[in-house]
Amino acid sequence: MKLLHHPNVVRIHEVIGSKTKIYIVMEYISGGQLSDKLSYAKKLSEPEARKIFQQLIDAVDHCHSRGVYHRDLKPENLLLDGKGNLKVSDFGLSALRKPGDMLTTLTTACGSPCYVAPELLANKGYDGAAADIWSCGVILFELLAGYLPFDDRNLVVVYKKISAAQYTCPPWFTECQRKLIVRILNPDPKKRITIPEIIEDAWFQTDYVPSCSYEDDEKIYLDDVSAAFDTVEDEKKQRKKIGSKHTVNETIKKIEAAAMDVSLSVEKVNNFKMKMHPKQKINRCCRSYYDISAEVIEVAPTNCVVEISKSAAELTVYKEFCKSLSSLLIEKSDVTSQIQEPESVNIDSNSIVINEW
Repeated sequence: MKLLHHPNVVRIHEVIGSKTKIYIVMEYISGGQLSDKLSYAKKLSEPEARKIFQQLIDAVDHCHSRGVYHRDLKPENLLLDGKGNLKVSDFGLSALRKPGDMLTTLTTACGSPCYVAPELLANKGYDGAAADIWSCGVILFELLAGYLPFDDRNLVVVYKKISAAQYTCPPWFTECQRKLIVRILNPDPKKRITIPEIIEDAWFQTDYVPSCSYEDDEKIYLDDVSAAFDTVEDEKKQRKKIGSKHTVNETIKKIEAAAMDVSLSVEKVNNFKMKMHPKQKINRCCRSYYDISAEVIEVAPTNCVVEISKSAAELTVYKEFCKSLSSLLIEKSDVTSQIQEPESVNIDSNSIVINEW
């Protein structure tokens, strides 16, 4: 079975199964997540947002034509290549229509809260294609506005807003943008705009260059694909390692000070590891939620390595925390450290270098 071979979908090259594990060989995408780009840029320019949305719709249209419904479309699952082109990824929650089955009604409620379609909240059957289109509309709104249309600290309130399609477009939205978003974010899936209608829209058609699918020279069989879709991909964490020419206790105090600098609260896991969260209570579905952890590894009595990782979308605070900690670790010390390999620490008398792993 030939499946999902499209320039805007991350390609699965091969699926290898053993008795206990499934290995998926996938296309490498170098540009990172769209969510990281939004963390820096907030909202995008109209041409850039339109290009990404056009590529998203082309990719989703291709998936639907192959009987695949993503069901978890959000910026964290949208990657960008080195040229800024979109690549849809993470099909861990997707549904696959069996050959010969013309029905698209699904029953499993899944997806990320702020991007989920209202019909999924009713706990009834829903059209997978219409649900994906709703998520595309939320993403388009976020690209143009810089924030989510449905957002609140209280998840119940978020769901009420979604069910009623209760949102307000910012004043800089053009009339064409408003009209398209209103048609996509229609709470009635039967009246919601379809992908062919989106493609015909005047705003969408501006500078539109269709991303055509190409012939697949590798056959991925249905059993392999189903196994791949059932596999939940481990969360990808961004990690950094920073050298410290201080004792463990001194290093921990500097981590706490760096957290305070960027308004993070610290929760100690043990004597060497701690987690940091926003002081203000934020729902996990929100773009502004983040979870940062730091672990101190003693190399010598006065030399440590601090391993920092983030497991949520927020990138700006994570970068600010790392920068603050680096500065604090240099204070009151003429000798700082440089990490070159995860297994070794080399002391450098001039600078601290933060490496990403």
